[in-house]
Amino acid sequence: MAMAMKFGRAMVLVVIASVMMGASLAYPGWNNNNGYAWPPKQDNGPTEVPPTKVVVGGSENWHFGFDYSTWANKNGPFYVNDTLVFKYDPPSDSNTHPHSVYMFPSFWSYMRCDLRRATMVANVSDGAGDGFEFKLSQKWKFYFFACGESGGFHCSTGKMRFSLVSLPRPWKWHG
Repeated sequence: MAMAMKFGRAMVLVVIASVMMGASLAYPGWNNNNGYAWPPKQDNGPTEVPPTKVVVGGSENWHFGFDYSTWANKNGPFYVNDTLVFKYDPPSDSNTHPHSVYMFPSFWSYMRCDLRRATMVANVSDGAGDGFEFKLSQKWKFYFFACGESGGFHCSTGKMRFSLVSLPRPWKWHG
């Protein structure tokens, strides 16, 4: 009986040693001073992913005939505090088809390209140079954008419209 108790105690010590060895392998700095500390140093937790600036249309910018709905689907998701940059040429002798940026109040006015209740957010000159910047300021908001020029023709026929939902910013976990 005494021999069995000694064997049992020895097995417990072997198990404890195995667990400690496993822990040291899982956390390489556990039992040395390689810049690690035990318990592991706690960081400040997750941080919000920083906002980004997105040029609408990418290298195509904002122009007649480009499919912005497809572009938005490929380049989403979009998050609160991201900035959309609309770049387009101002009116000139060589550019007789200027562009603007309107925001529709509803899905139905967007689908019909009905500009009567839409709000102009950038006029025909605002897209020059570095472009016009629009910040997505509300989470879970549906945004409906279009070019309002030529009485809605650029919106309905020229594919110069897209919609998006601004989502809450994601978090990045440190570890």
